[in-house]
Amino acid sequence: MSTIKLKFSCLVIFLFISISLFSQFRAKEINWTPDGNAYLQLKDGNIVRTDVKTNDETTIVKREQLIPTGSDSPLSFNIYSFSPDYKTLLIFTNTAKVWRYHTRGDYWILDVASNQLTQLGKGLPSQSLMFAKISPDGKNAAYVSEHNLYVEDLSTHKITQLTSDGTRKFINGTFDWVYEEELGCRDGFRWSPDSKMIAFWQVDATKIRDYYMLNTTDSPYSRIIPVEYPKVGQPPSPVRIGVIMLNTDNIKWMDIPGDPQEHYLPRMEWADNSNELVLQQLNRKQNESKLFYCDVNTGSTTNFYTEDDKAWIDIKSRWNNDDPMGWDWLHNGKDFLWVSEKDGWRHIFLVSRDGKKETLITKGNYDIENIKCIDDKNNYVYFMASPNNATQLYLYRVKMDGKGKLELLSPADMVGTHDYNISPGAKYAMHSFSNYKTFPAREWISLPDHKPLDANKSIAKNMKVNENSNIEYFKVTTEDNITLDGWVVKPDNFDSSKKYPVVFYVYGEPGSSTVGDRYRAQSNFLYNGNMSKDGYIQISVDNRGTPSLRGAAWRKSIYGQIGRLNIHDQAMAAKKLFAENSYLDTSRVAVWGWSGGGSSTLNLMFQYPDIYKTGISISAVDNLLFYDNIYEERYMGLPQDNMDNYIKGSPIYYAKNLRGNLLFIHGTGDDNVQYDNAEAMLNELIKYNKTFQFMPYPNRTHSISEGAGTREHLSSLYTAFLRKNCPPGAR
Repeated sequence: MSTIKLKFSCLVIFLFISISLFSQFRAKEINWTPDGNAYLQLKDGNIVRTDVKTNDETTIVKREQLIPTGSDSPLSFNIYSFSPDYKTLLIFTNTAKVWRYHTRGDYWILDVASNQLTQLGKGLPSQSLMFAKISPDGKNAAYVSEHNLYVEDLSTHKITQLTSDGTRKFINGTFDWVYEEELGCRDGFRWSPDSKMIAFWQVDATKIRDYYMLNTTDSPYSRIIPVEYPKVGQPPSPVRIGVIMLNTDNIKWMDIPGDPQEHYLPRMEWADNSNELVLQQLNRKQNESKLFYCDVNTGSTTNFYTEDDKAWIDIKSRWNNDDPMGWDWLHNGKDFLWVSEKDGWRHIFLVSRDGKKETLITKGNYDIENIKCIDDKNNYVYFMASPNNATQLYLYRVKMDGKGKLELLSPADMVGTHDYNISPGAKYAMHSFSNYKTFPAREWISLPDHKPLDANKSIAKNMKVNENSNIEYFKVTTEDNITLDGWVVKPDNFDSSKKYPVVFYVYGEPGSSTVGDRYRAQSNFLYNGNMSKDGYIQISVDNRGTPSLRGAAWRKSIYGQIGRLNIHDQAMAAKKLFAENSYLDTSRVAVWGWSGGGSSTLNLMFQYPDIYKTGISISAVDNLLFYDNIYEERYMGLPQDNMDNYIKGSPIYYAKNLRGNLLFIHGTGDDNVQYDNAEAMLNELIKYNKTFQFMPYPNRTHSISEGAGTREHLSSLYTAFLRKNCPPGAR
């Protein structure tokens, strides 16, 4: 379910321990210079420019320049940006979380030439500024504070409030909980190219009911924490787009067709000029997408491109690393790139500005994962894909005229998962690589020849491989003739004549996959010890409906069938594996998962009690009707149309079938999968006199990571329960 979604969160947040080593070596975010020849980095408090090819370093800003008046030490920060002319530095510091991300804090401006360091938003509450951006002409900065938009003159530091109606549930320039969680929308305003206007979202969540969380740990009296949370079946918050003319402070609202309570507006940008906007509108079912141009002077709109789907349509945040920002204009604004699954695969199209002509760029029966770089000058688009193995990723490029051949740039002999951070102009890249038995490594390369800039530091020369790895990847074909990808980790000193306990790791929903060929993706990050040494067999399988690169039909087969089709595939895979491998002990079978994986764990325990004897479910959606509207209605349709699918896809519907050993875990402060899920399940299990073990973590969120000793306790609890109810070792 959801981002840190039941979906994405399960792999990004909850596997952060298991992939931490890989993360250290990934092609991380790089602050490239516009010419693509160098990058900026923080070194000992200084901002340093490093030439990619020569490694020569030049200090751009010294730490002494970043010491505020009256302070002895420089500002502490990780996030910063320069104006286009590099005369002004913007620093984001003293940050705080808004739900999942550190998007609120303090901003400082440094005039590099004069060494004048000034805090933005003086007079506004400390740690309240969000998404500050310098105007293209470098004269002003705009930001959000307490749900209102402000602009600040950088020469006089005069602050002008642009909106005044903002409240917790009437939001200007940023978004409510569900837009952030499910559409990736956080930064909600855009400077016009001529710096004279600001376009912004306004979200009216006043009609959305609050879910009341209780903070019972921080004082003798409980404190209510309201979250504007539209449960499935409730209409969306009305959203509109306004354009503020800075010289008049007037707001012109765009006249977007349709009922605002039956649509979403996940994307909006300036249309490569200062006269019009381009935006995307999704209907409530999220199976129709319309693109509009908006005249910012009159507010009139024109629909120029429409797409529909029998299931759902993924937006940019679903195919571009959870980032819906930007519009990929080409050829001086005459064309743009668009990703669609209209032909059955996730492909890149070149679309003319008027939407009347489109050219398929990535031809063939394969999916792209995401776009890495657009080289407009040389007419190439660089992207990640894996036409032959959905568990792996490689870098490709193709001409954007639709006539070029697909070019594999990653080394063909480096089989596994690659990642890249590519410079503007696609001259250089940070390349990272790993697979299940190869330790993560990275190198600087040139493109398109993919040659290391320093042969002595190349991945090929320094690669460390564990030739004794006990991990295997496999395919299993179920009795339904469905072939699934999976991995297995066998015990140390494995003896096929003996029988071993089996622990399945599951996710199973449209937000994430568990079977990726990368280092330590197979590790159980909660187990306190070494599962292979202790004599466990670990298995994970990707069912239909997971976002594997196996075509739209694979991914969308789960539409309306969450809690049934994915559960059936998992169980049938287990059944086939048991039939083919006598060393799997069918009397000792455990399954576990987090978030969407927690839901799958419960459904497997309840729907197939003859297979799964022990289960550990963490932060699960127990009733699909309790989750948010955008996620569930995207993948399940409206409950008003198919209530039966919601009922029979929910673990709570099958709770009466529990026969095995269940450890049920939830954080009482979970704003994502709220605690009412757990209590509804508790009541159902009590109703049918089922014995189980329950662990509530007071005031912990969906990640169950806050508070002293929390993760250590969770790990100990998990391990003890597993070892007791699914004993390790060969027999």
